[in-house]
Amino acid sequence: MSEVQLFTPPEPQILRVATYNIHKGVQGLGPARRLEIHNLGLAVEQLDADIVCLQEVRKMNRKEEQYFDRWPNVPQAEYLAPEGYESVYLTNAYTRDGEHGNALLSRWPVIGYQHEDISDHRFEQRGLLHVELDIHGKRVHSIVVHLGLIPGSRIRQIALLQRFIEREVPPNAPLVVAGDFNDWGNQIKRMLAGFGLFEYEETQGILTYPSRLPIAQLDHIYVRGLTPLGLQVPKGRIWWRMSDHLPLIAEFQL
Repeated sequence: MSEVQLFTPPEPQILRVATYNIHKGVQGLGPARRLEIHNLGLAVEQLDADIVCLQEVRKMNRKEEQYFDRWPNVPQAEYLAPEGYESVYLTNAYTRDGEHGNALLSRWPVIGYQHEDISDHRFEQRGLLHVELDIHGKRVHSIVVHLGLIPGSRIRQIALLQRFIEREVPPNAPLVVAGDFNDWGNQIKRMLAGFGLFEYEETQGILTYPSRLPIAQLDHIYVRGLTPLGLQVPKGRIWWRMSDHLPLIAEFQL
């Protein structure tokens, strides 16, 4: 008599995504400001995310390099990447002393990446970072965003985002759009839903800004072609000391 082979369903493939505005690795103002990039490196590792989307990441800053003795000797995205992760950084803004932009850290292989300028006026330099990843043998697209401070700018930038997705992302490909949306209402959420991007529905109590006493969720993780499973925000003094935003972590089923 032959043995009965029991069918064991495969383990669900979970994708863990984090987004974090790191405030250029420095907290405080004037002589009281302090370098937090080393603590942020430990924090990013603790997030234990497959994809970490970062905003306000410095490639270089000559003034801060002179001010802080322990300024890293590599760009911040490279410094923050845990062992075994790939880092991708592209510049949004050029200043007198340096440049900063968006970054993505991935524990999965990077297939390719590109930048799209979505600046709406000359006082705010903004961009999208688009990275294509190979995750469990699937092509997953991820876009890191940091939208403008002016409501009208954000609406126009979402329209640019939609056109970019239609042009660059296959309609059947899993897509993650994460970052600092700077939106205090639901207008951006409704616009994104109009072209198929949704986040985990239970967002009550998920507040990320300002980090010390958060009153709003400015940071979001939207997806298309993935199933949202949960959402969380790390809390406590150790987190609000590192940046003016708290990180946001979401899990999805591939």
